[in-house]
Amino acid sequence: MKDALKLAAYFVAVILVGALVAPGLYWSAQSLANRGVLPALAGFDFEVFFHRALLVAAILLLLPMLRVIGVRRLGDLGLRKNPNRWSDFMRGFIAALVPLTVCAVALVLFHVFSVRGKVPWPPLGRTVAASIVVPWIEETFFRGLVLGILLRSGRKVLAVFLTSALFSVVHFLKAPEGISAVVTWCSGFNSIAHSFEQFREPILVLAGFTTLFLIGWILADARLRTASLWLPIGLHTGWILGNGVFSRITRREMLLLPWLGRNLLIGLIPLGVLAMTWFIVRFITREART
Repeated sequence: MKDALKLAAYFVAVILVGALVAPGLYWSAQSLANRGVLPALAGFDFEVFFHRALLVAAILLLLPMLRVIGVRRLGDLGLRKNPNRWSDFMRGFIAALVPLTVCAVALVLFHVFSVRGKVPWPPLGRTVAASIVVPWIEETFFRGLVLGILLRSGRKVLAVFLTSALFSVVHFLKAPEGISAVVTWCSGFNSIAHSFEQFREPILVLAGFTTLFLIGWILADARLRTASLWLPIGLHTGWILGNGVFSRITRREMLLLPWLGRNLLIGLIPLGVLAMTWFIVRFITREART
């Protein structure tokens, strides 16, 4: 329980420091762009810098937090070296990507989506880059650090539940772009306040939350069954790559509620795809579990 309270204090500190740092980060980027250094920075909204400021704050405060909690090595978080790391990564990648690809092909064949005539290569490149970088950051943080600390209480189910819920909530807390047209020292806190606006649509939020929560639970289960992050990183990579590429190269033709909502995170079809992946994960890790 003490570790959970320290972890909560860490999250609060990250949000406060990130909110304070974000305006300075934004102004610095605009100054560089105005001088002709990295001019592309001028096109980014304040919210982009706010999210990067949160990441910077999380990294800066991580080492002090680990020292306070008493984490010195991987074993303190319930992790061990994985001799089959690349094998686990590829198995996770395939287990996530194949069911998603089958679903995507079916949606195109049934004219729920149609393939775009022109491939948007720059956005597609950003999607591939995100699929490489994001899983390592999020899995190290959520399934490595957060879940590892909560597991020290000895309540495995509660630890997985809290980690999955936090993973889902964090992905919802995004303020709409354009909120901070004029950036001041209070803009970071303004972004935090507007992050809750989408909760005005409780049904859509609940549907998206359910899918993200299940994703978090599957990733946590994969981590527990292998005592390693390589399998969940592979899963996460496959999901981001598959969903991102599908979103870039197709356009929606019809709404298919309750089977499919506004995106591939809402509806019964995404839950079915995730259930298939979870079955595959538990099948391929049965020996490790034993």
